[in-house]
Amino acid sequence: MAFLATISGHENLLLSNTLNNNFTFSGKPSRQSYRFLNKKIQTSNVANSFRAFQVKEQEISSKKEKFILPKFDFQEYMEMKAIKVNKALDDAIPMQEPIKVHEAMRYSLLAGGKRIRPILCMAACEVVGGDESLAIPAACAVEMIHTMSLIHDDLPCMDNDDLRRGKPTNHKVFGENTAVLAGDALLSLAFEHVATKTRNVTPQRVVQAIGELGSAVGSGGLVAGQIVDLASEGKQVSLTELEYIHHHKTGKLLEAAVVCGAIMGGGNEVDVERMRSYARCIGLLFQVVDDILDVTKSSDELGKTAGKDLMTDKATYPKLMGLEKARQFAGELVAKAMDELSYFDAAKAAPLYHFANYIARRQN
Repeated sequence: MAFLATISGHENLLLSNTLNNNFTFSGKPSRQSYRFLNKKIQTSNVANSFRAFQVKEQEISSKKEKFILPKFDFQEYMEMKAIKVNKALDDAIPMQEPIKVHEAMRYSLLAGGKRIRPILCMAACEVVGGDESLAIPAACAVEMIHTMSLIHDDLPCMDNDDLRRGKPTNHKVFGENTAVLAGDALLSLAFEHVATKTRNVTPQRVVQAIGELGSAVGSGGLVAGQIVDLASEGKQVSLTELEYIHHHKTGKLLEAAVVCGAIMGGGNEVDVERMRSYARCIGLLFQVVDDILDVTKSSDELGKTAGKDLMTDKATYPKLMGLEKARQFAGELVAKAMDELSYFDAAKAAPLYHFANYIARRQN
């Protein structure tokens, strides 16, 4: 179907209006091959502009087509889905013996957060025609793995952090030995949960999803990103190396969340690969935007120390590409993500369109 064609029965909003003041789209298509994608992709060029958008309809292509979105209450959607995810996570780890390790697991798993990954998993399931219930066990598993990575990241041997989401880190509350074991237990439980709690999905699809999760967290995924990141400290990092670190350290698990949702929802091979490409775009987009905000926002606006990357001489996209090219790259990633979604029913894909916009327009 046409890229973001007008959706009958919905009140529409221009995509450019939802991107806040970071990116604009021009109507001149170009071709760009990204290293993190397995195929060449067609994107729209991005104007190097940082001006605020006027909330009015405007044409953004030479063919008089508009990038438009169905009206959709993204905030309400996120809140409703998060409630379901939190209940499912609470049910997944009841308090039982040994008390200490289960208390530590629950402490970090139920500490809050936006639940981006599990909600993406559920949204991907629905966009290919499945019911969200099919993906909830996989969604919980992704959050368990993500929580494990946070617990381990915070340890003194890694990032040595004292706070996570405004609370003392797991090892500060329960001790380093229990924190390590709690993370290990969450990782193990993630795979058990998918295997034993998934209902009304063929065994072949369950095994395929488990394979995706294993790949995302192992030596070809999160671990690979972590080890290269550690080895790169204090060294000059190329753009290719930076992309590798972020794609593996952060992007692979987000990709697995989306892909597992599409698998559980009954998506065919083409559906799954389009979802994979979408996820790779928004995963990298998150980091590019994060790097841009670090050099363009104040500490008060970010809610954390601004300019920290600059002070620590950390490799970032603005540092390696320049600020304007980093903005352009972010816009290209948004355009590619939207392009992948254009092949699905627009109403079902609305949450995923808005996810991309949410990442692009965030201010902290």
